[in-house]
Amino acid sequence: MRNKGLLGPARWTGRLAGTLLGVLLLGAAAAGALAAADPAEDDAKIAQHLAEMLRDARAIISNNQGRINDPELGDKGLTAQVVLDQAMQTYKKNTGVDPMTIDPASRDGRLLRAMMGAITEVMDANQSTINAKGIGFKAFIPAVFGRLVGESFARLANGEAELKVTAPPELVRNRKARPDGFEENIIKAKLTEPAWPRGQPYSEMTDAKGRPAYRVMVPEYYAASCLTCHGTPKGEMDITGYPKEGAKQDDLGGVISITLYR
Repeated sequence: MRNKGLLGPARWTGRLAGTLLGVLLLGAAAAGALAAADPAEDDAKIAQHLAEMLRDARAIISNNQGRINDPELGDKGLTAQVVLDQAMQTYKKNTGVDPMTIDPASRDGRLLRAMMGAITEVMDANQSTINAKGIGFKAFIPAVFGRLVGESFARLANGEAELKVTAPPELVRNRKARPDGFEENIIKAKLTEPAWPRGQPYSEMTDAKGRPAYRVMVPEYYAASCLTCHGTPKGEMDITGYPKEGAKQDDLGGVISITLYR
């Protein structure tokens, strides 16, 4: 009597072939999904989000320089929460995305929250300076804010990423903002070239500090408001005590350099 629990050779072979075909199809689908999730595309999006959030927060510091430097006014109302809320509103307006809806478990969400945490840290740490009465120029300017946020972000990102606001070497006023070899080369060979499309970031997969990294350089240009310190006459001392560079509106004035480690 035939055991119905066992398959004959032909049926067993057919079922095995079907199983193997299913495995192959699943493998192909998985490979296709991996190919679709291009890491470079993800990194480009993350870099864009980080640069946007920094710019939006820094613009608030720029727009409030008169208030910050008012010696008659004590509490300026520029708490960390106020600045972060305004930055997030501008971010949403500029990108169409509420930053709080980005999955915090994703790399994008994790690093964006590290950026927001850095903004909060810097604002909290500088409240006594911002709110000091009897003092005019506080030296809490957009460039200082950007540098401090970059330093805080690098720590909060815990080795996943770094961000620095740098510039062509002849425009750097703080040694901590000097471009490294990669940054200086890209600034000279790409971003300052007349043919380089205005505002277009440069990106490259390379090594940084001995690790594979996706590096992005986001060019920034002098606005009219920047020329108070960086314009003409060249060599005249500005309010910060540095000589003006003689820059013109729309000249390359700085670069947001972002390193995303793989």
